[in-house]
Amino acid sequence: MTALSVDQFREYANKTESEVGKVIVGQTEVVRHVLVSILAGGHVLLEGVPGLGKTMLIRTLGEALDLKFSRIQFTPDLMPADILGTEILTDQDGRREFRFRPGPLFANLVLADEINRATPKTQSALLEAMQEGSVTVAQQTYRLEEPFFVMATQNPLEMEGTYPLPEAQLDRFFFKVNVDLPDVKDMVEILDRTTGKETPSAGRAISGADIIQMRALARTVPIASHVKEYIANFVLATHPDDPHASPLVKKYVRYGVSPRGGQALVLGGKVTALLSGRYNVAFEDVHAVAPAALRHRLLLNFDGLAEGVRTDDVINELIDEVKIQG
Repeated sequence: MTALSVDQFREYANKTESEVGKVIVGQTEVVRHVLVSILAGGHVLLEGVPGLGKTMLIRTLGEALDLKFSRIQFTPDLMPADILGTEILTDQDGRREFRFRPGPLFANLVLADEINRATPKTQSALLEAMQEGSVTVAQQTYRLEEPFFVMATQNPLEMEGTYPLPEAQLDRFFFKVNVDLPDVKDMVEILDRTTGKETPSAGRAISGADIIQMRALARTVPIASHVKEYIANFVLATHPDDPHASPLVKKYVRYGVSPRGGQALVLGGKVTALLSGRYNVAFEDVHAVAPAALRHRLLLNFDGLAEGVRTDDVINELIDEVKIQG
């Protein structure tokens, strides 16, 4: 398998974004962050009120990527076996035996739609698959085919009938991407595209093998020691007991970012650098992915929640205050 060049990486990524853009209006940053996460090998959580096109975005991505796509609609009565699969009793030549029937999780791109409408027991069924790339049923472990990505959508927690995701599961999402309302220009374009005679669709852009090659190239991007040190200082500064913590962190944060957040900054920065045509990670690449990589990993205290503090405000203050060395 021939290694990709930086130019080929950008070409494949631009082609994917172009195909998605045939269906999805605006949301450029959202599409970019989802793509960065896929090319870094991570899972994405999209949050926004109903009707903003979260599900449509992931469906369109499934069309642009030549991958096996599966959608799971999460509901309060969904059980773990409905996701993972189950063993069924079969009659084979007069012999009865149990055989495993794979669930919808056995795909390359899995859409977990409205994930926070299912109970925590069902949500946690995804943990092993997201972290290990495998599923265990009846003490038997089954490997999931690479590449494997979970793209989950959720409604804001204050809406009725939702269950907050456990912190352990939130931390396994590479990025959390907020989907906001479109502006007037984009809203008009959405109305034109969705109420006309023809319905736009995306064509195939890249394959699973291409994604694996792009992920391999991203891993090779060098990152200078002073940039790695900056990321380490940034992550530690999210903890209120750190001497370099910012005022908002000391006042409103209960628990800061785990090392997994630092990994997301490094890998996200590497992919962002390649998308910019560079084979080295700059501070601007780290800043570009910091909100998406860290907003779901910062736990606010009671005062922060009561006063409506946003984790993005905390992260942006850290971007301004954590000193760049070198």
